[in-house]
Amino acid sequence: MPRLRTAGAAAVAMLMAVVLAGCGGSGGSAATSGTGPASAGKKQSTVKVGVVYDIGGRGDKSYNDGVGAGIDSLKRELGIQVKELSPNAGGTDRQELLRLLAESGHNPIICVGFLFQDPVKKLASAYPKTRFAVIDDDSVKAPNVTGLVFSEEQASYLVGAAAALKSKTGHIGFVAGVQTPPQQKFQAGYEAGARKIDPRIKVDVKYLTQPPDFSGFSSPDKAKEAAKGMYDGGADVVYHASGASGRGVFQAAVAAGKWAIGVDSDQYHTVEAAQKPHVLSSAVKSLDVAVSKFVKDYADGRPQSGSVRFGLAENGVGYSTSGGFIDDVEPRLEALKKQIIAGQITVPTTP
Repeated sequence: MPRLRTAGAAAVAMLMAVVLAGCGGSGGSAATSGTGPASAGKKQSTVKVGVVYDIGGRGDKSYNDGVGAGIDSLKRELGIQVKELSPNAGGTDRQELLRLLAESGHNPIICVGFLFQDPVKKLASAYPKTRFAVIDDDSVKAPNVTGLVFSEEQASYLVGAAAALKSKTGHIGFVAGVQTPPQQKFQAGYEAGARKIDPRIKVDVKYLTQPPDFSGFSSPDKAKEAAKGMYDGGADVVYHASGASGRGVFQAAVAAGKWAIGVDSDQYHTVEAAQKPHVLSSAVKSLDVAVSKFVKDYADGRPQSGSVRFGLAENGVGYSTSGGFIDDVEPRLEALKKQIIAGQITVPTTP
């Protein structure tokens, strides 16, 4: 991983002012904030949750919004106080944002994305009473750090099988944001599931950017171009794992009159109306469930350390059926799901 730059004292002071401004407003483009009213009959929680999203923040209709849904649910249920921040376009201020939340008494702090592993590793010992949760990474070994990780490859396996079952050309595609090990889990599962159905199926693969360029998660134009190339080349189903860039894949699917598969959330419910008939399924990742469980465990005085995994067996991942487009193949997908849970199928995590 590239080493993160440290902001100057003036920048830190300015960001501190944003965090300490309270919940009346964001104070700048990098932050949103708010407290949700407690549900009727519920006591207002004293827990102050801090969240630092992945690049792009809320509004991506995918990864960040999945976490945001869990935060919104917690606001309604517990009336918790929340401070939500987003890193700059290069993600170079992650460590500063985490430090500001810790200094202003936010605890626990949720870090959205595996790229927080290095900043959390540096800060965990400096703030031993602050609980950090890192989504999609469990490499930081500290008593006050929890890794919320998912078996994305299992969900990808099932949508890969769906793609192969619905393909009429024997040719499908995969568009990913940035070529990193977590992203390769999506590719590995998708290819394995597709080849379980059709060993001879052709799978096109395109990563939009390479580290340290992480703009692949916020480049819908690049995703649209990549998907268009796959459709033009004969693919009739394209699965994306590219965050906000996925908007471009859905646009390309409409133009080609072909299928697209969403990721992280049930994207049938987040795309434009004209795109819904082209969303075959989505590989669902229950980010909201994981975030809600983590915060509730903390509020109850029983936070978990180490790795907490959410797979098919825990209902942490799965596939969507909205639109009814895979109703005809769902029995076969459910059979594969049961075999994975039973250990009869081991889904690879590397291509």
